[in-house]
Amino acid sequence: MMNSQTDKLVRRTTMVATVTASYFLLTADYGSEPNALDPIKKAILSAQNSVKEYVFGPKKES
Repeated sequence: MMNSQTDKLVRRTTMVATVTASYFLLTADYGSEPNALDPIKKAILSAQNSVKEYVFGPKKES
């Protein structure tokens, strides 16, 4: 059984990997051309940014 910190890290890594894989699978067939999946792609990118902020903290602007 994993301790809670390791479990949390594994869950976060899995979420990031899932979002990234989904993005690449959706864009692999369609590329950058506009299509019906654009709203889904935008939602995935938004979720990806949210996960990044959650895992790594807010982006620091210099």
